[in-house]
Amino acid sequence: MSSRDTATAPTADADDTRTGVSPRALFRTFAFLEAATWAGLIAALVLRALDVTDAAVRPAGGVHGFVFLAYCAITVFVWINQRWRPFTGLLGLLASIIPFATVPFELVIDRRGALTGGWRLRPGGARPKGPLEHLQAWVLRHPWIAMLTALALVTAVFLVLLWAGPPVPRGAAG
Repeated sequence: MSSRDTATAPTADADDTRTGVSPRALFRTFAFLEAATWAGLIAALVLRALDVTDAAVRPAGGVHGFVFLAYCAITVFVWINQRWRPFTGLLGLLASIIPFATVPFELVIDRRGALTGGWRLRPGGARPKGPLEHLQAWVLRHPWIAMLTALALVTAVFLVLLWAGPPVPRGAAG
């Protein structure tokens, strides 16, 4: 991450009365939830490895998978708002793959000021440029519709992945 990540951060108040949550609060919440669901999944896998129970793996994996998808969507949303460099945004996405890495990533970018400010494209804020910023501006003008739509989309992706099933180890099929 570089000084460019902080130099282009929004300067609006972090307290946005329309959405009720700042980019920092939203990102921090999902970074923590993603790490917490990793803990649940790892605990379930340990219980299975110890032949205690298999029952916890499926629900823990499902919850983690859902939160993982939500974290990725929120990372992209905050990335656009904060105008992070591609390296920073990609690092945020990659952090979700490594157990518990979302929390240190969030702490580092917060310390560097990459989560400061409010929603740059909120109503009355900056004018959007490009299709992603126009989409984000629409989301910030219609937060409840956007949240329900995002929940439906994440749920749909989650269900498709659930239907597809877990990856089959090489040589196990057949």
